[in-house]
Amino acid sequence: MEKIFDDDVLHRFMLDHAGVRGALVRLGPAWREVAGRGDYPPALHALLGEALAASALLTGNIKLDGALSIELKSSGALRLLFAECSERGCLRGLARWNPPLPEPLQLRVLPDAIMAITLGNVERGQRYQGLVELQHAGLAAALENYFVRSEQLPARILLAASGEHAVGLMLQKLPDEGGRDAARDDDAWNRIVQLTATLGPAELLASAPEQLLYRLYHEESVRLFEPRALAFGCSCSRERVATMLHSLGRDEVEAALAARAGEIEVICEFCAQRYHFDRIDAEHLLSSHPAPAPPDTPQ
Repeated sequence: MEKIFDDDVLHRFMLDHAGVRGALVRLGPAWREVAGRGDYPPALHALLGEALAASALLTGNIKLDGALSIELKSSGALRLLFAECSERGCLRGLARWNPPLPEPLQLRVLPDAIMAITLGNVERGQRYQGLVELQHAGLAAALENYFVRSEQLPARILLAASGEHAVGLMLQKLPDEGGRDAARDDDAWNRIVQLTATLGPAELLASAPEQLLYRLYHEESVRLFEPRALAFGCSCSRERVATMLHSLGRDEVEAALAARAGEIEVICEFCAQRYHFDRIDAEHLLSSHPAPAPPDTPQ
């Protein structure tokens, strides 16, 4: 039997007797790669880990063509939080902030904060975006509210992050036609929520996915689907950087060349890949007309 990954994996499952579908994400090396690229304060480190796990978690029950991102912007100390999972299971994320960060770091008190979930394929010009209300302190509660409002179905989300792992668990109640047993069991959703409430962050982080699901739901006929491997990965490319430079215009490109003795260096904030353009490259990209596309790095 093929080994089921313990880390960097997305498990989808069904609780057939209860009419509930779920997803469980456990990140290890992918999360540590993202976390290691910024000296994040503890509260922001935890929030970024939760967002990265959530970005993968939300892809569990949708047909994804492109990538799903969670992006938070505010005018306060936490200026940007960004996490993304692609259709291939590639994860990346970052945060930008100015010290000091508020303690505790609560979403609902961030000034002028806007959070969006975006699904789309930049290359094909396809994009769907939904706004997440930030009336809750934590990310999990904000996402639960988003799904209740957007899909009119109850959802339960747990998120946790440490220095080693970032983990997420999501449950959604199916419509009555999700299963005959569930249609006859009016208390099924409440029972699942109560079982899930026995799970704390420490156990969520420490348990292997299969062990965790068995401990919680072994009486609910857990049906696991094929696990999906995840990994750190970036979608940056020289072509995207060239498109970004083209969008800046000749004056800014010329200024950048002058500042660095005739060469432009662009460093991806997600993966640290370096792209270099000399004067010949710059003249070529300025005289060409690439298809418009947004910069690879969030603004």
